[in-house]
Amino acid sequence: MVKMIDKMKTVIIHGQSHQGTTCHIARALAEKIGGDTKEFFLPRDFDAFCTGCTACFMVSERKCPHYQALAPITNAIDAADVIILASPVYVYHATGAMKAFLDHYGYRWMVHSPEPTMFMKQGVCISTAAGAGMKSTNRDMADSLFYWGVARIYKVGMAVAATNWDMIRDKKKATLDRKISRLARQIRDRHARGVQPAIKTKALFSVMRLVQKKGWNERDVRYWKEHGWLGRERPWKASHGV
Repeated sequence: MVKMIDKMKTVIIHGQSHQGTTCHIARALAEKIGGDTKEFFLPRDFDAFCTGCTACFMVSERKCPHYQALAPITNAIDAADVIILASPVYVYHATGAMKAFLDHYGYRWMVHSPEPTMFMKQGVCISTAAGAGMKSTNRDMADSLFYWGVARIYKVGMAVAATNWDMIRDKKKATLDRKISRLARQIRDRHARGVQPAIKTKALFSVMRLVQKKGWNERDVRYWKEHGWLGRERPWKASHGV
């Protein structure tokens, strides 16, 4: 079990380049999970807006004008066991940089061409605010994780009543530490047992399978056929044999 945990890989996508409270919590969680961690900061590491050209849907994601710029983050996401999306609350939602980043993965939603490895990953959405808005901010990010097919998704939202980590009261810091310690244990334990998608995720996959059988988008149908998903194959079976 220790060997499996040591091999865990985590990627953190920060929704802003400022390393504040949300960044601190994301890093603390990754450290408690253990293993290797890669970090990316938006918009520092990716700052492009989706052009709406639809090439990723109709032809290939490689035709996206930002494909090469996005590739290092995409590769890190695909290699990770745990995906952490971290964004402070900006006017009750995720940052514009985070939204612009997630827009580029519309082609990976289950209605189109989901990446098979997503169905064996765990994802965490983290948001903080001085007051409120964590629920809607985490939902912004969790929507993408869910529709990508990420097997298990967790949310951490915290009203810190401060604008930086040093201003947060010690009691609140202790509460947060206990919370992320429990979450880290849960993530490690689930990884050790073998991650399986939630029933809701499998149900959505079944619905999207019926959509693909109707053949509404040639590229997507071809993708699903190539993976055998219109038959008996399922993306979560490849790793666990269930």
